[in-house]
Amino acid sequence: MATANAPQSVRKVKALPTASTAKEGGIPREIWCLLGGGVAAGALWVIAVLNYVGTFNIELRPGEGTGANPAIDFFVLGLLCLIAPYGFAMTAKLRRIAKIEERLPDFLRDVAEAGRFGMTLPDAIVVASTGRYGLLTAEIKKMASQLEWGVPVATALRLFEERVPTPLVQRVVSIVTRANEAGGNVADVLTMVAHDTRETQLAMQARQISMLTYVTVIYIAFFVFIVTIYIMAAVFLPQMITAGQGVASSSLSGSGGVSLQFQFVPILFLAFMVAVIVHAVGDGVMAGVLFNGRLAEGLQHATIMLTVGWLIMRFMVPILNV
Repeated sequence: MATANAPQSVRKVKALPTASTAKEGGIPREIWCLLGGGVAAGALWVIAVLNYVGTFNIELRPGEGTGANPAIDFFVLGLLCLIAPYGFAMTAKLRRIAKIEERLPDFLRDVAEAGRFGMTLPDAIVVASTGRYGLLTAEIKKMASQLEWGVPVATALRLFEERVPTPLVQRVVSIVTRANEAGGNVADVLTMVAHDTRETQLAMQARQISMLTYVTVIYIAFFVFIVTIYIMAAVFLPQMITAGQGVASSSLSGSGGVSLQFQFVPILFLAFMVAVIVHAVGDGVMAGVLFNGRLAEGLQHATIMLTVGWLIMRFMVPILNV
């Protein structure tokens, strides 16, 4: 009867423990992306090996035949399956958390202002939950509903920390919880925490703005490298084959004459492909780590660079007929 007569915000919280347990016991979406991408990558790498040894004859570029190039195609596709889903899913999660953290100082200041009017910390949180804090609003309303249901404030804060498990939120929750347990003027503590949180966010934004220049330089350097490799693969290598075939069919190729080993040109092209793959993954990871210190952002950049480099090298460079 008590539950039936409770307000709507309180009745909603009846299902909160079950939902929280399901989330805690389940596998996050980004881990599913990593597992699924790993399975797809393994299958594509097996096809690459079978293509290389001649068991399969699957060509993404018709007329090229089996060998190292089709194997490289499936190797790159497998690598993209491995890094792209996890990189984009994890980056989306981290950006959502960043948007939640962005409004955290505003919420702490509102709670502090409510506390200055003599409200306890749970009452202040409930009153502040009526405000609008972007993506943080839903999490605040969950915490307010738990407090209205009678959940201790320390438990509600811990559950909020579990839903948004970032170092910034963990530090804020730890300070607020200890200040509330110690008693005294919690409003002053909340004000200082809000100010410190805002300063941390401003420092992070300043770092990202300064690092954006280096990320731009990395992209420019990579595309300059791609253009250089493309010119060598599309112009220089075919000319080597033409010159070698001309020398082989001329009188200079007789006994003691001049000869050009143009049969090794495909190996040079393979070396160019490997260089593009290594640079794409390495430069992409470096760009992400420089920008925000996270590998997931780097995998996103690596996916973009690897896709562009592979498409240019495999579908824009002419087929080398030796």
